[in-house]
Amino acid sequence: MVLIDEGICLSGPADEPVWEPSFWIDRFPTTNAHYQSFVDATGHHPPQHWPDGTCPESLRDYPVVWVTWDDASAYARWAGKLLPTAQQWEKAARGSMGRTYPWGSAATAAKCNVQESGTGRLTPVDRYRSGVSPHGVHDLCGNVWEWCSTQTSGRRFVLKGSAFTSPFALAAPALLNDAAATMSDDDTGSRCVLGA
Repeated sequence: MVLIDEGICLSGPADEPVWEPSFWIDRFPTTNAHYQSFVDATGHHPPQHWPDGTCPESLRDYPVVWVTWDDASAYARWAGKLLPTAQQWEKAARGSMGRTYPWGSAATAAKCNVQESGTGRLTPVDRYRSGVSPHGVHDLCGNVWEWCSTQTSGRRFVLKGSAFTSPFALAAPALLNDAAATMSDDDTGSRCVLGA
């Protein structure tokens, strides 16, 4: 995990200045290997893309997908952590100076796994090292949408970061997106936080 210091940060499409207490955030999205430990320990149902309910060795360092908000929350509780709020996630991605992207202001699709990158599939969580945030957090743009704890309405929750299936235009961390808690897809995962 990476410590994000307390302080004012810019949040949302309007760059509203907000105060965020310090917190820890996972350096990488939750991987299949981490999620396998959770499934083994709790008997929680595995993601649908694991043959016979077991993570293939070749996917261990890839982000877990096909998880609903409830699955992601259950994993976080088991790990003794929480899903990040949208504001925490955004601060980890944009830094205290409110960068447009984790790496800066340049709209560079090559620094993350989005449609324009041309991979057409998930990649290992540490592949895009030039796209790391100022705090040293990886994969905050592209690869997988990440569930947050922030509720928008009813049983809908914020998703951040965009995915390999998304156009680069959706990758900016300040953008808002949400989905029903029951939604699961091949491009949706999560990461966790912990209070400092």
